[in-house]
Amino acid sequence: MIVCGGGTSGVAAALCAARAGASVLLVERSGVLGGQLTLSGPPGFAYARLFNPRNERDVGGILEETYQRLYRSGHAQPHMRNSLRTKAGYAFSYVDIDWWIFLIFDMMEEEGVVLLLDTLVADTILEDGTVKGIVVENADGRTEIRGKVVIDCTGEGYVGIMAGCEHECTDRDIIQPHSLSFTVDGVDWEEFMQYFRDHPDQFSYKQLLNPYTDNTREKVYDFYSKSHNPLDIGEFMGFYELRDFALDNGDWHPYSGAGFFLMPKEDGHVQAHFQHSSQVDHTIPTDPWDVTRCMLECRKQNRIAWRFFKNYVPGFEHAYITKQSTELRFREGPRIMGDYVLTREDVVECRQFPDTIGKTSFRAGAYHVSTMDTLSAVSGHKDLGAPKDGGSYDIPYRCLVPRKIENLLVAGKAVSAERPAYLRYVQQTMVTGQAAGVAAALCARDGRTPRELESDVSELQRILVDQGAILYETKP
Repeated sequence: MIVCGGGTSGVAAALCAARAGASVLLVERSGVLGGQLTLSGPPGFAYARLFNPRNERDVGGILEETYQRLYRSGHAQPHMRNSLRTKAGYAFSYVDIDWWIFLIFDMMEEEGVVLLLDTLVADTILEDGTVKGIVVENADGRTEIRGKVVIDCTGEGYVGIMAGCEHECTDRDIIQPHSLSFTVDGVDWEEFMQYFRDHPDQFSYKQLLNPYTDNTREKVYDFYSKSHNPLDIGEFMGFYELRDFALDNGDWHPYSGAGFFLMPKEDGHVQAHFQHSSQVDHTIPTDPWDVTRCMLECRKQNRIAWRFFKNYVPGFEHAYITKQSTELRFREGPRIMGDYVLTREDVVECRQFPDTIGKTSFRAGAYHVSTMDTLSAVSGHKDLGAPKDGGSYDIPYRCLVPRKIENLLVAGKAVSAERPAYLRYVQQTMVTGQAAGVAAALCARDGRTPRELESDVSELQRILVDQGAILYETKP
């Protein structure tokens, strides 16, 4: 079987398929695994929201395994579960991304996954509506590779689109903005945290609120005013007075809020990671001219943002940039329509499905916009909705099976969902990747198509549970 794309969904698919007995080829267009986790950022919160607002774990499996291996080796922080974050269902589980890369390559070797890096999937081999393999391009030219089952883990559904799958993508006028991340070192954390404690009202608190918590602005600000360790906070967003003063001076741009996440390194060292300092809208990920324009504009915005932090924010006077990401963080792109389409109502009603392959608790419709209020969902937007009672909802297997086209599975951001229910976050991509990998292994073993597997997913579910996935009941 063939996995197309070595991001978080592709990594999960390849490893878990191999463990289920499949012979696996993983094709990745870059020279590193991890996708947006490694090339585009990573997302500052990396492994976030593994617990719902009830303080129940709803994500396990390959994600939890990789976290635990990093934690035991000293390359991850403990799950951030202070009372405020627990009640908000917004707990961080910070990992050192450079060591994550080392770990994933080790795991690929352990499981016998065959890697083909620096290779672009250029087309599919389609016969009578059935995907028989892929066409790749690399330094050796153009080559056909056939496989029993193909999994699209490209993030933007490129393989599914090539195969002629039904797909949807938000209009260019309203698509969420994309960003380009960078990381800095040399922050005087003692000086910065003193400023933070003295000015708690200058920082965002809304991310720690939801309809099912007793958190209040006052409780959040009280917590801020007593905090000394940046890792107890997780992210710092706002800087309202400083930002507005800088904007008046021409030292800030109006397309993003000011703030950063954290990057834990060895021996307790902490870096600041900026993933919202640039935001460019009207960009469709499948349009290379859009993507080029977005990349150029993001770099300009990041330079402005960094000048602001160097010149205005206490503790950043002697800080310096250590890394600029090489790829954009795509917040929105095509979704491949499947035999089931996850809906906003499924999210807010915490629906369960007989063909569940995992759970998640992210709210629906939390869109970013290219303004200084970017980290807040559009106020009053009809698509916005939190899972009721702080619970979790199921992801059905049918979301991974494209309509009409056979012998293809989709995992990661492009799985079948309405726009408000878009499953784009790291842990969601690893949940769907793990399930797609095991499903593909079963199909390859038995000579079945992924659609035929829909009639009985009991073995798929049993193997996923054996691999540590959480399908039926959340855990303490």
